[in-house]
Amino acid sequence: MKPTDISAQAVGMACRCDCGSIEPRGHEKHADLARRSFLRNAIAGTAVALAGATVIHALPALAQSTLTPEAALKALMDGNQRYVAGQLQSLNDDLSILKAKTVEKQEPFAAVLSCADSRVPVEFVFDQSIGQIFVVRVAGNVTTPEITASLEYGVAVLGTRVIVVLGHGNCGAVKATIEGKAVPGQISVLYAPIQPAVVAAGGNLDAAIDANARVQATLLSEASPVIAAAIKEGKLMVVAARYDIMSGNVLLLT
Repeated sequence: MKPTDISAQAVGMACRCDCGSIEPRGHEKHADLARRSFLRNAIAGTAVALAGATVIHALPALAQSTLTPEAALKALMDGNQRYVAGQLQSLNDDLSILKAKTVEKQEPFAAVLSCADSRVPVEFVFDQSIGQIFVVRVAGNVTTPEITASLEYGVAVLGTRVIVVLGHGNCGAVKATIEGKAVPGQISVLYAPIQPAVVAAGGNLDAAIDANARVQATLLSEASPVIAAAIKEGKLMVVAARYDIMSGNVLLLT
């Protein structure tokens, strides 16, 4: 799987409301233009917000992991198969040794942008232990300047080799965006970054969850010069995936 393939598909999911060469009409054309405008603005806005993060650019990548991006992704997926089979190996690790080893530094080989949902225990899902995954969590697994900056740190400073944007089944944030109901506090700020995926999926929950993971993976790949450069140099892979909360399986979205 190539990051560029995922990027192209993510843009497609975010920007097309129809397939083929039929010209959209009426509200479909309006929705198509709205999706295109949002994605362009989201990428541009994130890039501008991150432009001031010069400290990240100045720091050399430590690149502690010797894994290739492909090998890092395989390690995660192999761990997921152990999780599904109920054969976790990470629980056998000596936690006292791991804690002592990671007091002064961390060497995660992968990063995961996950939903904050309590049913998605990222380390368990990939059967990894202390210091192995750099996890960033937010409802709806959406990227913001702060989220992107955190993942940039994982890439530029910690040397992570793969970033997985992990959506999950029955996601409440995506479902709420589809329903568009009034909610208390600031919960509704999550709607805007998820809306392009909802529109592209025609309001179907499962399709919107997958589209959202792809859209967020594209934003990370294209809006961040740090992440984009690492991908171009073959040092990083950014992929979208979906976690099935019933079976425990992680499906890579191609």
